[in-house]
Amino acid sequence: MYSFSVATTAREQMADITREAAAALAALGGRNGALLLFSPHTTCGLTINEGADPSVQRDMIVALKRLIPLHGDYLHAEGNSDAHLKTTLTGTSLLVIVEDGAIKLGTWQRIFLCEYDGPRRRTVWAQFLPAQD
Repeated sequence: MYSFSVATTAREQMADITREAAAALAALGGRNGALLLFSPHTTCGLTINEGADPSVQRDMIVALKRLIPLHGDYLHAEGNSDAHLKTTLTGTSLLVIVEDGAIKLGTWQRIFLCEYDGPRRRTVWAQFLPAQD
């Protein structure tokens, strides 16, 4: 297993971690198979989305804020209930295909850590799963 950290700079942010994921894959020596990425946190998630246009990231944050407001009728009293709910929607793990030592993503796709309770230093765990021939 390999781990890397991400320092977020805002309460809600989509941090592009594609380069970090590729570096994790290189460190793990994976050639063909899949890369599993996992966030061991309950208030940030992982997703794949468009990375070429930053307005897509903004739109996602705005839409999630509208769907799950910061101050809702929540029983959890730590002030970050919305972050837990948003994390459930995006999920905490990703599985991406690896071919010839490279992560296979679509033309516009990037891997994002979705911060919902920052700014913080987050950890992502990576594990290479070799293809079964």
